[in-house]
Amino acid sequence: MEPTIGDNLAAIRQQSTLTQEQLAERAGVDVGVIRKLEQGARKSARLPTLHALARALGVPTSALIGDTSHAAARAEPDHRPLSLAEIRRAVVPVRGLAGTVLTTPAGDPPQPEVLRARLHAVDRAYHANDYARVLADMPALLLDVRAAAGLADERDQASAYTLLARTQHLTGNLLIQLRASDLAFTALSGALDAARRAGNQVVATTVIKGMCWVLIRQGRFVEAAELAVATADQVEPRFSRAAPDELAAWGWLLTVAAAARARNNEPDVAAELTTAAAAAAVRIGRWAPEPGHLMMVGGFDTARVHMQRAENAAVAGDPGRVLELAKHVPPGPTTVASSWQRHRLDVSWAHAEQRRYADATEVLLDLRATAPAWLRQQRYARDIVQGISTQRRRAMSQELADLAALVGA
Repeated sequence: MEPTIGDNLAAIRQQSTLTQEQLAERAGVDVGVIRKLEQGARKSARLPTLHALARALGVPTSALIGDTSHAAARAEPDHRPLSLAEIRRAVVPVRGLAGTVLTTPAGDPPQPEVLRARLHAVDRAYHANDYARVLADMPALLLDVRAAAGLADERDQASAYTLLARTQHLTGNLLIQLRASDLAFTALSGALDAARRAGNQVVATTVIKGMCWVLIRQGRFVEAAELAVATADQVEPRFSRAAPDELAAWGWLLTVAAAARARNNEPDVAAELTTAAAAAAVRIGRWAPEPGHLMMVGGFDTARVHMQRAENAAVAGDPGRVLELAKHVPPGPTTVASSWQRHRLDVSWAHAEQRRYADATEVLLDLRATAPAWLRQQRYARDIVQGISTQRRRAMSQELADLAALVGA
């Protein structure tokens, strides 16, 4: 039987010679939480709590999580406002004994230019946080694109499989946002296979970035960082002649590696990786993808690097540093809205940690106004709202109550 988080915590705490009370004081965690974990009355705890305990004990967070990472880190929402049934059928089609898909689109698939236009429309909806639209349109699109790739002749196979890779990649990104981690990994694995078949290294690299985020969501921090760094080493561009999308793909890999190391209580390594990513962002400068270009690679710039540094500071529990770094981030999303929205949650958390509850709530209200479907899926937002509700002395305002209802706090 694998040791639980409580077993790991007890063993590491006893080796450190700290009492439960001393650990609670050093970590800023209620001693009752520690007791319940070690006694087995609680099977897990929120990741911020585990980060705090790991920092206090001077160990990586993965040392506490151990092999029980999935249950501890996925933190699935308690509700599913959008059905995943249709997209599940498209991502994991039923196959018969011969390996053929039992259900395929009737007739010939649309022409490639039609499929590309449909993908661009879905991509725009995704980056506008219109997840209901994406879930409605993506299943049929994915089936059509897969059928078209299967029928493509040798001359057209590279472009057909690149289109399939991008479609499955966007599907995986959507499922990450909806916290369907295992299904997202399946979609991204298919995207990687298609990118390899197309011989498209940039697309394959950006797909691996998405796979690393799934691993982070599952608490597999070391694996995520190792995969990101190993891939970055394989595709490291020559700065003097690399195309912007090659630099951007490499930079994204380093930021996701930094995110994983920060969550594993390795702030120095996270800082080094973020600094390396900054070099790519400076080299890219003000580059932006051409009109009509999918947004999966775009959006990597110096502002994104500042967001990553702020995120690292939030994971390390340093709200002052978060707010200082936030001054360098433009006051609105550029191409990748979800990155900016995630950064704004870090800002809200920092305000709440400094007991500036009105400022924290204002950030959340702005996100509710601009990205309610995205905000509903964020466990981080739920934790912030719960913290504000618990710490503030006055009765909960109607606005805060509405936020709590939206995020399930």
